[in-house]
Amino acid sequence: MPQISTSEQPVVVTSARGSSDVVLVCEHASAYIPPALNDLGLSGQDRQSHAVWDPGALAVAEGMARIMDATLVAGRVSRLVYDCNRPPDARDAMPDRSERIEVPGNRGLDAAARDMRVATYYLPFRRALADAIAACAKPVIVTVHSFTPNYHGQPRQVEIGILHDSDARLADAMLAIAPQHTQMNTQRNAPYGPDDGVTHTLKEHALPEGHLNVMIELRNDLIATKTQQQQMAGVLSRWIGAALENLGQGLHA
Repeated sequence: MPQISTSEQPVVVTSARGSSDVVLVCEHASAYIPPALNDLGLSGQDRQSHAVWDPGALAVAEGMARIMDATLVAGRVSRLVYDCNRPPDARDAMPDRSERIEVPGNRGLDAAARDMRVATYYLPFRRALADAIAACAKPVIVTVHSFTPNYHGQPRQVEIGILHDSDARLADAMLAIAPQHTQMNTQRNAPYGPDDGVTHTLKEHALPEGHLNVMIELRNDLIATKTQQQQMAGVLSRWIGAALENLGQGLHA
């Protein structure tokens, strides 16, 4: 079994108590695979694919954190090492296949290997996020993701997804004013939804205490450049701010 260095920080927290009660989360921020895992057996091309991380999502989340003066909690390893938006017992927490890409390094993982990754990557991420949320008076959890324009060879028309689980308050407020902030094709629970198991962070950290929350999915061809990322960060920050005002909760405590 490969030994994973505990010196590799699995999570980064920035602006660890800005003036905003928004806590931004980017679970799939990094394509990094620790050397001990031998690239999980992936080819060079596959190591930079969307299967490994969410391209552009971290840059957008960082821009939003600056604009809103919000704390950002970001994962530092590939979601193929451990997907921090999945519970440890989920099949795709450490998948051996992602769409067309086989992941040899995840094939046949025994319980000890899985437990090591949970302890090394998921639990520190969960603790860091819980601490960031606990530091806020009225936390608002916003997770930022990106998705590929084509899935299994089929183009996706949706450009921005506004996702929620059983608590739709913030999603509803954002969708109600979407035309005021963007002309992009914006849809509810698309291209994924709670039935696809993508709302773990919201279920774990927002729903139990009734915190306002939303998951944002951005088509990654629309956030491929620095200019696009900065523009999207501005759009989303203003949009979330307006939605929170309409809900009676501003960006700042």
